[in-house]
Amino acid sequence: MAKEIERKYLIDPRSWKKVKGTVDRSFEIIQGYLSKSQIHNIRIRITHDSAVITIKSKAHNITRDEFEYKIPHADALQMLSMCSKPLIEKTRYIITHEGHEWSVDQFNSGPNEGLLMAEIELESEDEEFVTPRWAGREVTHDKRYTNSYISSHEVPHE
Repeated sequence: MAKEIERKYLIDPRSWKKVKGTVDRSFEIIQGYLSKSQIHNIRIRITHDSAVITIKSKAHNITRDEFEYKIPHADALQMLSMCSKPLIEKTRYIITHEGHEWSVDQFNSGPNEGLLMAEIELESEDEEFVTPRWAGREVTHDKRYTNSYISSHEVPHE
């Protein structure tokens, strides 16, 4: 069974300006939700080179079940038209810090335009890592900072 173990942090825009030059790569993401519930979420995501459908269970601490499958791009576009609006549009930046890959999402539209959030995926809940100086307040356990919530609500940016 596939597992996602991740921690999330807000990023201060002033810190981000200094860090942006260390980005390994970046790409655009459009995603929407076919289903959002207390038990699971079903997400459609399109990036520059792939389209996927993802099913995620409710998190237990920082771990959740996650099943992700590639789908044809045309199918993903049609499914996005069936998703709750607004869709999430964001730029994902990948940064390597102290041997770990971090994803930094910059939300590009809607009420959360400008929101900057960093994620690190781990192999286990007790895996050690070095938190970058540019990572601000941890929001891992704050349900407002899940993408499914952000897709339909405005959240504090700092």
